[in-house]
Parts: sequence; C-alpha cells; structure tokens
Amino acid sequence: QVQLQESGPGLVKPGGSLRLSCAASGSIFSIYVMGWYRQAPGKQHELVATITSGSRTNYSDSVKGRFTISRDNAKKTVYLQMNSLKPEDTAVYYCNMLLRTAASSGNYWGQGTQVTVSS
Repeated sequence: QVQLQESGPGLVKPGGSLRLSCAASGSIFSIYVMGWYRQAPGKQHELVATITSGSRTNYSDSVKGRFTISRDNAKKTVYLQMNSLKPEDTAVYYCNMLLRTAASSGNYWGQGTQVTVSS
C-alpha cells in the first residue's frame, strides 16, 4: 500500500518562506514524476510545480522565480521551497507522485496540507 505523507500546515506572513515536504512509503520500485498542486477556496485545483526522475522541473507562471521544487530519490521525498509568499498563495497543497509498484504504475496523492499566508 503506497502512502504519501505531507508535512504539517503552515501559517506565514506575506514575504515569508515555508518548505513543504512529502514522503512516499510502501513497496515502490520507481518514482517517475513528483509534483505539487494546490486548491484555494472557490478556485480550481492547479499545478504548482513538477519534477521528473531526470530532475527536469516545470512551474506555473504564478510561482516561477519564487518556488523551488526538489527531490531526494533515496528518501522518496519531494520538497517545495516557497519564498516571497503572497496572500494569494493561500491554499491546500497536495503532493502527487507517478510511480511504479510491484503490481502496477499509478498516480498517488497526499492528503493535503493547509498553507496560509496572512499578516
């Protein structure tokens, strides 16, 4: 059984920084793509950033230059370093991994963690 465990919720002031982490557990053979998505109240679920097994990254325009995604393959963990946070970054953040187990390949999601940017 694969599980993704995200770090706890965070409350940050505008202009501040926060790092999220998400660790996968279970019988995992390979993790192809790791990513972060978010959903703000009243808005659609949106991509924040992704990173491939070859460390190729992709960012939404709204976070480019402020957020950095990275991964530690040995720890099966993805990180999201968020700098210069804005109130509009307030959302529930979800990690996502496309991975392969002994049985199959599939897309897995974390439970979500609340990030609040407020003074």
